[in-house]
Amino acid sequence: MNLTVRIPDDLAERMGTDSDALARRALEGLAVEEFRARRLTQPELRRLLGFGTRTALDAYLKERGVYTDYHYADLMQDLRDLNRLGL
Repeated sequence: MNLTVRIPDDLAERMGTDSDALARRALEGLAVEEFRARRLTQPELRRLLGFGTRTALDAYLKERGVYTDYHYADLMQDLRDLNRLGL
């Protein structure tokens, strides 16, 4: 899907004249808000923003102060996985 957003010229100039960079910032802003509202999962967000790894997405989210829910059950699963892998 393509989306067109109309921005007054004077405001667009202050935001930056590189339309590709501005489009990317708009996409990132929308995507992060949708993730925060739980309308996107981490894999969906990663796909939408084009990150190759989960680690890259985690770093991106951390830079923006967006943290994911991590519950006790998640910790227990991670510990079981590490144990199974012999780590």
